[in-house]
Amino acid sequence: MHELSLCEGILQILEEQSQTQGFIRVHRVCLEIGALASVEPEALRFHFDVVTQGTLAEGSHLEIVTVPAQAWCLPCGEKVSIGQYFDACPQCGSRQLQVIEGEELRIQQLEVE
Repeated sequence: MHELSLCEGILQILEEQSQTQGFIRVHRVCLEIGALASVEPEALRFHFDVVTQGTLAEGSHLEIVTVPAQAWCLPCGEKVSIGQYFDACPQCGSRQLQVIEGEELRIQQLEVE
């Protein structure tokens, strides 16, 4: 259910940027969401439509780009793809991995007028 609060935060950012950048309407919001970010895209879309009603982003298109999870394996020094936290390194089998991509949630692009 945290998708609702995420959408409220996104709307707050849009409103703040509207004030500083001088736009009056948002047509498209492109979000980057990491595979490990624990965000359900369909729930986010639903809440985004609800939260943006009556705002400068009402009716805007929400585009979601999923960022795959990548980790750095400390023992073998390889950058590897992982499916979830605590996966083993596919190269050496170690579980000493440091996540370097896949946790983000950020606004990548806006289309405004």
